[in-house]
Amino acid sequence: MNNNYEVGITVIMPVYKVEKYVSKAIECILNQTFKDFEFIIVDDGTPDNSGKICDEYAQKDSRIQVIHQENAGAPAARNRAIDIAKGKYLYFMDSDDWAEPEMLQEMYDLAEKNEAELVVTGFYIETYYSDDEKYTQIQTEEPMDFLTQQSFRENAYKLFDKNLLYSPWNKLYSAKYMMDNNLKFPQTWMDDFPFVLSFIRDVKKVVFNPKPYYRFMRARAESETAKYKSTLYEKREEEHQWMLDLYKYWDIKDDAKKAAAREMVFRRYIERVVGCIENVTNPNCTLSKKERKAEIKRILNNPNVSEALKIAKPNSKYMKIMLLPVKWKNVTLCYLEGTLISRIKTKNVKLFAKLKANR
Repeated sequence: MNNNYEVGITVIMPVYKVEKYVSKAIECILNQTFKDFEFIIVDDGTPDNSGKICDEYAQKDSRIQVIHQENAGAPAARNRAIDIAKGKYLYFMDSDDWAEPEMLQEMYDLAEKNEAELVVTGFYIETYYSDDEKYTQIQTEEPMDFLTQQSFRENAYKLFDKNLLYSPWNKLYSAKYMMDNNLKFPQTWMDDFPFVLSFIRDVKKVVFNPKPYYRFMRARAESETAKYKSTLYEKREEEHQWMLDLYKYWDIKDDAKKAAAREMVFRRYIERVVGCIENVTNPNCTLSKKERKAEIKRILNNPNVSEALKIAKPNSKYMKIMLLPVKWKNVTLCYLEGTLISRIKTKNVKLFAKLKANR
């Protein structure tokens, strides 16, 4: 990546085991109203036909460059593309999603008009509960202007609260800012969140567009979001500390904004504790029932849980009820609740999506 920009935007997309979806992802970029882009696709050693499909598109459109490499994970794939990117701005696409055709143009226009280092937009979450039936959730926030770095830091909690500052694909990034700050995706599981955190840590010029463009597909049977994850709890603890560290670094002076941000951080944490308990009761969990209950007890006895329960103010009656077994530190009730959530998650995806959206 260098300062000799040859195109307006570099679109970067890692590809792995998505042969059913990658054509739609590629076509949504080729059909963008914005045309001044290069499209770097990194085939991360996929064992299916995804790489071949990408090559076929590259033969038809010179803006596409396909890189084939041995499997090294999405972070390494994105970083390899970043190293050769020629765009003034970078956009990161996932290979099993798609986006509205005006997305790149409107993001680019906002970035140029405001000399922004980062553009953030709304997005859709589309949870499929059959091949052609889905529950669509819009993630957005009221329009707001960040005229200064301080303004962004004071109000970022509102964007965090609507999940707008976690994923990389609802954003346009200044390539110069990335290069000046030597920013790359960390080689870790769930790499997107720490990358975004590192980007916003010192960012000065941010523009928010509430309009949703990107369509994030959820609830594929083979998706990462549907699997049991043995290290999920440790990852959530790590993420919580990242958030605490970020706000400590930002050192917000406005007491009301500081309190609101703190409540958001701890509410986010305690909601994810419920998710960690559900993960332990997931049908694919390899632990015995005794080991599962021991793990739930370990989670409940974490001091962070007690602190979060004091600070967090759940948004719904549903979430308040879900937190009761956690407040009581009742392992059996938490186990039963987790089992119920797991059952709904696997047997009634539509209901699970609605409950999650309205928690």
